[in-house]
Amino acid sequence: MQRILVVRNDKIGDFMLAWPSFAMLKASCDCHVTALVPPYTAALAELCPWIDQVILDPGAKASRAEQVALLRRLRQGQFDAAIALFSRWRTAWLLWRAGIPYRLAPATKLAQFLYNHRLVQRRSRSEKPESQYNLDLIRHFLQQRNQAPIEPNPPYLAFDDALLVAVRGDTAGQLGINPAKPWLMVHCGTGGSANNLSLQQYATLILGLQQHYPDYPCVLTAGPGEGEMAAALETLVQQGGGHASIYHSREGLPRFCQVIANAALFIAGSTGPLHIAAALDVPTVGFFPARRSATPLRWQPLNSEGRHLAIAAPTVGDGQNMHLISMTETLPQVQAWFAALQAAGE
Repeated sequence: MQRILVVRNDKIGDFMLAWPSFAMLKASCDCHVTALVPPYTAALAELCPWIDQVILDPGAKASRAEQVALLRRLRQGQFDAAIALFSRWRTAWLLWRAGIPYRLAPATKLAQFLYNHRLVQRRSRSEKPESQYNLDLIRHFLQQRNQAPIEPNPPYLAFDDALLVAVRGDTAGQLGINPAKPWLMVHCGTGGSANNLSLQQYATLILGLQQHYPDYPCVLTAGPGEGEMAAALETLVQQGGGHASIYHSREGLPRFCQVIANAALFIAGSTGPLHIAAALDVPTVGFFPARRSATPLRWQPLNSEGRHLAIAAPTVGDGQNMHLISMTETLPQVQAWFAALQAAGE
C-alpha cells in the first residue's frame, strides 16, 4: 500500500474543491492517504471518507518548535509520495526537507525546483475549475504509475438521513421555524478572498424570494466573527416586511455542515460555506466577481450538473464591483432556475 501525503493547507473553499482529488486517488489505487491541512479545516478533513489520516500544519507564523515538530512528523510518516495541490515556498521546503522520494506540484512558481515531479498549470488564466486543476495533478500521478484514473462523482459529502432529521429538529427548535417547510439559507459573510454583495442586495434578493415562496423560512448562517453582519441583514429583511432567523455556527464545522445539508437552497458569495453546500449537492446560487482569477468558472462549486447557478459581476473596470449586480435582473433568474429544478424533481 502506497503512503501518500496530499497537501491543501489553505482556506475552507480551496480545501473543499480538493475533495474530488481525494476521491479519485483513493478509488484508483491501493493507498493510505494523509492530508496536510491547517487547524481550521481539520474537522472537515476528518469528515472526508477518502482521507485516512490528518496532519495539522500550524502555519508559517508558528513557532520554530512547532515547525520542527511538523517536519519530524512528516519524516516519521514514511511517505512514498507527496502531492501539493497548491504550493508555496514553505510547502516545497517542508516536503523536500522531509525526504519524501516522490514530490509533485504545479510547475508555476519558483518553488517548483524543490519538487522532482512537476505539471505545468496556468491557474491564473482560469481556463477550468479549480477542482479540475487539482484533479489534473492526481491524474498525472496515476498515469506515471500506469494506473487508470477513476473519475469521481458528486455528492462528495453526505450524512445519515436520521442524523439530518435530528439536526433539523434541533435547529428548528432553536430558531423557532417550521422543520417541515423547505429552508432558504443565505450566507452573507466572506473569507475575504473574493468581493461580495452588499447586505442591501442580499436583503432585496431574500425579500423577493419570500414573495415567491412565502412559506420558506429564511435561515441566515453565520460563522465566527460574522454575527454582526448577519444581524444587520436580519434587520434589513425585517424592515422590508420579511422574516429571517440567524443560525450561529458555534458547535463546530461538522454540525455546520449538517445544518447546511438541510437547506432547500443555499445562497452565498464565493466563500467556504458555498463550497460546503455544493459538496453536499444542495442547490446553490453563487455570486462572483468577474476578475479573471476569481471567475465563476475558476471557483465553480462541486454540485452535480444543473444544481448550481453562478451570477457574476458585470465586466466593467476590474470586474470586482459587486454592487453592479442588479437584483431586479437577478431575482427572476434565480426564481426561474429554482422553479425548473423543482419541476425536475431535484
